[in-house]
Amino acid sequence: MSSRNLVKLHTIDPLHDRRWDDLVARHPRSSAFHQRGWIESLKLTYGYEPFVLTSTPEGKPLENGLLLCLVASWITGTRAVSLPFADHCEPLLNLANEEHPFADWLWKECDHQRWKYVELRPLSWHEKSCNQLSRSQSYCLHTLDLTGSSEEVFHGFHKNSIQRRISRAEGEGLDYETGCSGQLLDEFYGLMLKTRRRHQLPPQPRAWFRNLAARLGDKLEIRVARQGHIPIAALLSLRHRTSVIYKYGCSDETFHRFGAVPFLFWKLIQESKALGAEEFDFGRSDLEQQGLIIFKERFGAKRRTLTYFRYPMSKPSNTYLDWSARAGRKVISLLPDAVLPLAGRILYKHVG
Repeated sequence: MSSRNLVKLHTIDPLHDRRWDDLVARHPRSSAFHQRGWIESLKLTYGYEPFVLTSTPEGKPLENGLLLCLVASWITGTRAVSLPFADHCEPLLNLANEEHPFADWLWKECDHQRWKYVELRPLSWHEKSCNQLSRSQSYCLHTLDLTGSSEEVFHGFHKNSIQRRISRAEGEGLDYETGCSGQLLDEFYGLMLKTRRRHQLPPQPRAWFRNLAARLGDKLEIRVARQGHIPIAALLSLRHRTSVIYKYGCSDETFHRFGAVPFLFWKLIQESKALGAEEFDFGRSDLEQQGLIIFKERFGAKRRTLTYFRYPMSKPSNTYLDWSARAGRKVISLLPDAVLPLAGRILYKHVG
């Protein structure tokens, strides 16, 4: 009998078992998406049920864990995802061959529970760990090394597209504020409505951002740039140990000429370095989003391929095409501000 069949696995609730917090705090592959605040917000906003698969028995310090959420939807089916709305979510395992029993458990449980699929979103995954888990969608992931000096980081920016736009913003005397106050959250969400309408996509519900702000505390920051008293761009970032993740950005295109978005990124990078950050995660980009990919690379960020894995294998779908088919971009672009968030509240819980 192979050793992979001798491993007994257990499931725990990461919101009630404090051993999960301890593992996230010390494991070298953990990220902001593993934090309790992110998981709590998923459950509070969308009703997803989190669970962790581990080989550690009850009563002992947690040695490993694979975090998933059970997403139950009458529209899109029931599935286990690691992790909804996270760009990536590493299995917190320790040995290369440790993946085998976890992968085996997942595909067997998927068949037994009749889930539509299991999806993993790791930064890296050995496909030989389980030939049942197949490549699904791929994205670009960009990260920037912050271990050099601020001058070295700035020198790595594209001179015309980034450096000059930052100088333009500073010359215009743009004001900006950092924090997590109710006012900043309102300004951020107002700009999010404008941006999502521009892309003909519904915004995630306000409750999602409100829950994230309340549950993540100082691990979440909102930066808003203003021209006079008018909010013109905003970024929402997450922090975990020496890594900072850019998660959401939005702007008013009427003011794009002022360079507020590069300006806010530069402020975020500078202030993150001051707090000891060593890596800046620009997040994932769809392969078709060439403009966004070029924008991130002009900050000197390095590109890598981010691949999701599924069992059973299903035909990959494009996120934007999915939204178009389900809701209709043109209809969404015409909805009034009061109705647009309602569309997001209805749709997003079925998408995670």
